[in-house]
Amino acid sequence: MFEAGDIRDWRGHDVVDPQGHRIGVLEAVYVDTGTDMPSFATVTVGLPTRRRLVFVPLAGATVGPGHLKVAYGKNAVKKAPSIDVDGELLAPDEPKVFAHYELDYLPGAGGERRLARR
Repeated sequence: MFEAGDIRDWRGHDVVDPQGHRIGVLEAVYVDTGTDMPSFATVTVGLPTRRRLVFVPLAGATVGPGHLKVAYGKNAVKKAPSIDVDGELLAPDEPKVFAHYELDYLPGAGGERRLARR
């Protein structure tokens, strides 16, 4: 796995699926608040007048020349929960992001949020 500092350097680079199909552009990295390790990324998708940010897990992601390859297919990512390009992920929506990818969601011991943008 790559370090949070390294993955932030990839903002603006293409994000591709396992088959190499372009999904969109890396916009931000969200870390797991319990470990401070990269957990999800937001990817800019859509037409220029209707852009949105979709969430994709970083587990299993690899970096290549000029791109970040994620472990999920383009169609799954594009159907993932999204926010406006100037929006933020609200606490009640966090579990939906995990559920879309069939990942377990456990808030912090004190009910803290699981994801934080870095």
